Amino acid sequence: MFKNLYAVFIFFIFIAIYYAGSFTRIPFADCVGFVHSVELGEYKTVATAITHILYVNTAILLKNITGLDGIATSRLLIIGSAAATVSVIYLTVKSITKKDWVSITAAFVFGFSFSFWRNAEIVEVYTYNCLWLSLFFFSMVKTFTEHKKNYIILSGLFLGISLWLHIQNILLIPALLVFLYYFKDEKKYAYPSLIIFVVLFLLLTVVNVSQGLSFNSPYTSEGEDWIQNTFKKTPTQYLIDFVQSFAYLIYNFNIFVFFGIMGMIALYKSDKKMFFVFFAGAFCVYGFSTFYAVSDNYVFFLPFNMIFALSIGYGLSLPKYVTLKKFSWACLLIPLFYFVSYKAAFLTEKGRNFHAAKEYKGGLNYYLVPWMNNNVGILEFIIDKKKSPDPMRWMINGANDYIKLLKSKGYSEEEIKKL
Repeated sequence: MFKNLYAVFIFFIFIAIYYAGSFTRIPFADCVGFVHSVELGEYKTVATAITHILYVNTAILLKNITGLDGIATSRLLIIGSAAATVSVIYLTVKSITKKDWVSITAAFVFGFSFSFWRNAEIVEVYTYNCLWLSLFFFSMVKTFTEHKKNYIILSGLFLGISLWLHIQNILLIPALLVFLYYFKDEKKYAYPSLIIFVVLFLLLTVVNVSQGLSFNSPYTSEGEDWIQNTFKKTPTQYLIDFVQSFAYLIYNFNIFVFFGIMGMIALYKSDKKMFFVFFAGAFCVYGFSTFYAVSDNYVFFLPFNMIFALSIGYGLSLPKYVTLKKFSWACLLIPLFYFVSYKAAFLTEKGRNFHAAKEYKGGLNYYLVPWMNNNVGILEFIIDKKKSPDPMRWMINGANDYIKLLKSKGYSEEEIKKL
């Protein structure tokens, strides 16, 4: 009855943490577009690479049920999904290691990882997406560790659903195929899993084509050339991207990177099948995210980061690290790591210059600490007609649309600037 009580505690702990650090005003990036869509309340009917149909429609449904406004509804969905994901990480590591202290530590390490924590504090699709992917990983692990065959079916279902949130999840198809190959003799479960996934995958195209969109519309970004630019980089740029990917990894997991690497090595030695399933997914996601030509490519590492968090848990569970149990509380110091990094950056001329250049959206506060309370808001920025040194056409258009909607509901400009 109480075997999953820790998961419940972790859920409520991170609900509190993420709520305490949640945005005060609608942040920059895609946030205002999502809030506008939810406030407008018109369900999405097409599934392109940038509509994130399941996320928006879930938020609208939640808004209709609760009666909350678009901002509060988005906050509820994002924070709830994030906290639930951390709990699933705990349950997944527990299924692998059977050790509570290891599972709790791995959950906190992931919950405090910069990229995930940041996305739990703003209006974005990624924490809801991570929830479905965490269930996908959980199902595969349960199949390996506890031989529960029904989870084979659920793995195809969860990954299929996740495609309706973010098309990047096609990068995890190799992981699903390797997984189903290892359980090919379980035809009663493997075939339905594959069929469910394929049906959910193909329905993306069916839904779009039936509304006059092109066959490849689920994978396109409506005129954006991010994919094309990815293949136009110089060798030096690719090298910089690769080095930067390691910087992201270290900033997310700091000293726990060591245990993640040890976990990967140990898993390869002890369970090659599970290793290759997760390696297939991790390799594709990490490779794509490293070189993808967008300014915020750090968010695309999140599926890899979840896999790496599982590896951290496995690494910590190794017998040679059993004495670390008494120091497991050190994971609670991760927020201090971000604060110290933030303060240290101001001690350098380059850090101060960067802060000045990006001060229009918060400077180093925006880039080095994950919490977003008392942040600079996009609506105030637009209403005050401030200028940005960076391209933000889509943000301006989305903000203006949302401002018009709010004004039609009786909001004054001064009231809107506080949102």
